[in-house]
Amino acid sequence: MLSDKSRPVIEATLPLVGSRIGEITPKFYARLFAAHPELLDGLFSRSNQRNGNQQQALAGSIAAFATHLVNNPGTLPETVLARIAHRHASLGITEPQYQVVYEHLFAAIAEDLAEVITPEIAEAWTEVYWLMADALIKLEKGLYAAQANGTMWSPWKVAAKTPAGTGSITFTLEPADDTPITSALPGQYVSVKVTLPDGLRQVRQYSLSGDAGTSRSFTTKKDDGGEVSPVLHDTVQVGDVLEISNPYGEITLKEGEGPVVLASAGIGCTPTASILRSLAEAGSDRQVLVLHAESDLESWALRSQMTDDVERLKSADLQLWLEEPQAGSNAGFMSLREVDLPANASLYLCGPLPFMKHIRNEAINAGIPATKIHYEVFGPDIWLAS
Repeated sequence: MLSDKSRPVIEATLPLVGSRIGEITPKFYARLFAAHPELLDGLFSRSNQRNGNQQQALAGSIAAFATHLVNNPGTLPETVLARIAHRHASLGITEPQYQVVYEHLFAAIAEDLAEVITPEIAEAWTEVYWLMADALIKLEKGLYAAQANGTMWSPWKVAAKTPAGTGSITFTLEPADDTPITSALPGQYVSVKVTLPDGLRQVRQYSLSGDAGTSRSFTTKKDDGGEVSPVLHDTVQVGDVLEISNPYGEITLKEGEGPVVLASAGIGCTPTASILRSLAEAGSDRQVLVLHAESDLESWALRSQMTDDVERLKSADLQLWLEEPQAGSNAGFMSLREVDLPANASLYLCGPLPFMKHIRNEAINAGIPATKIHYEVFGPDIWLAS
């Protein structure tokens, strides 16, 4: 809870700090990596630093947290915190690192706002930071404690590399040692660490696209401008060993009997395919509506898996949108205006950010409550900053 002393200061300065946070965060990261260059080796994404996505994500989360404290006294933004905590835990963030971030973040704030900052303002924003940090530390400790092991990274051998649509590959893994395995939930992801040609290690999160439980398979589309997926596609071979995190992610299939709508675009089908697979494996009688959008049929990475699982379910239906339409598909981009959405449905979304924003808005206009719309973001969650 934000103190009575700090609340009016935060309320008065939030517009200023909010307007400058996008300039403060690049200065913060420059300071952080100058002091701790090792953080770019196996923790922070170099490409997300270059394109500014990480800065946007940090700026958005801080602004969203402070705004919530002002507008909702006595509560915390649980959804925002849970999403960040799962992402942090998948990277192995530790409690001492929050002090390192604080040191360099507030040095950047002092530099950017040197003409207006006062001790009172600095004290109030310090309180905001540690309220957020302490909440995340508590959540992350709980996530670590829930794992079947105390190891951040475990070795997994690549058992198979299977083409999965144009430009995509499914990696099937098997344990390479006797580390106890945490059972994954449908829709969760793992972090995958690879070594780049220049020797730097980089990490990316990939949704588990097949069975949940103790198996591990993920599907990735090659990004020719990226750093990790080209290594996975072109360099990693069957028999090689990858470092994999425990499973994380709060966007998982919620228990219940109500209808489920799974909406995805492109490689965003990976978490929805896992949720669909779990429903099929359980022989669920829930009404399931699968909505997917692609440029063309050949690009659909998990086409066979998803169509087979729809066939296995008694109350499932599939609708497809193709930019190059074929018989049985809708033409162009997905729109819920063309869909008869079941009453009381829960919607799970994954795909490019503009797609998710568009479908979420249409879902709300169609009467689905925002609390029943769940989305997964690949990479830094810049939705908060937009």
